[in-house]
Amino acid sequence: MKDLKVIITLVLVMFTWGMNVSALKYLVTYFDPITMTSMRIMSAAILVFVILFFLKKIRLPRNREWLYIVGGAATNVVMHHYFLAEGLSRTSAANGGLILGLGPLLTATLAVFILKEKITGVRAMGFLFGGIGVSIVVLGGSGTVGKTSFGDVEIFLSILSQAISFMLIKKASRTMDARLLTGYMMLVGSIILVIIALIKEPGGFADLSKGTPTVWGVFLFSALIATAVGHMAYNSAIQTIGAARASIFLNFNTFFALIGASIFLGESIYPAHFIGLVFIVAGVFFGSGSLEMFMGNRKKSVPPVG
Repeated sequence: MKDLKVIITLVLVMFTWGMNVSALKYLVTYFDPITMTSMRIMSAAILVFVILFFLKKIRLPRNREWLYIVGGAATNVVMHHYFLAEGLSRTSAANGGLILGLGPLLTATLAVFILKEKITGVRAMGFLFGGIGVSIVVLGGSGTVGKTSFGDVEIFLSILSQAISFMLIKKASRTMDARLLTGYMMLVGSIILVIIALIKEPGGFADLSKGTPTVWGVFLFSALIATAVGHMAYNSAIQTIGAARASIFLNFNTFFALIGASIFLGESIYPAHFIGLVFIVAGVFFGSGSLEMFMGNRKKSVPPVG
């Protein structure tokens, strides 16, 4: 039952993250990207600590935990968001989508070697189905993959740094609540991003005054719902079911982002996208352990013969 709750939570998180793609595309038309990202993550960090205050979960990190917090902030917040923003400005959407689709596979590989998590044959098949589904969804819209560019390298560094952060989160969550870890990571990471924004986008913070009520409404959704609540839930899932199993749900991001782009940005949806969804759902069903859980429960419910 606990696994089922985690699975439902992760699907909802992927939905909000998918909608967040459209929100971010909208926001960067008004604000400089790094400045906006630093403010978005800092706002998320504040909400996380407010929630944890009422839950009475706030405490100072111990010596070793600071290493995980700084490492997680550098990889999950700073490097991931910085390279993602830079890379998408230099490569095609198809290339970027396909490289981001490597996230679950990279995370599973690192989890096996670093965290010693076991990947069964059924779950490995799930990662394969998920990768095929993401490829179909991305190529179904563009029809082609562009030439390799430095932007592709930056996208890969973005997803690699995120996969590494999942290892740090899992290790740190052995002694620290994953939600508290999320707050500290966001706070440290946002401060670093503010410094980067001041250097790269010196007029960015002054431009924040140009935001309209609609723009700030979208900003609050992105910062408070998608980033704060979403990352608290996702990192808690890593603590509960492991980095590899949680990562397979990232395949849903591409499809939900497509739905959001169609609704809010007027982008087209093609039949190939729904074919891709079938593979993604199959990938999540196999890769998350849902099939094994279902088969296990079925065996328990069958009375012994004789």
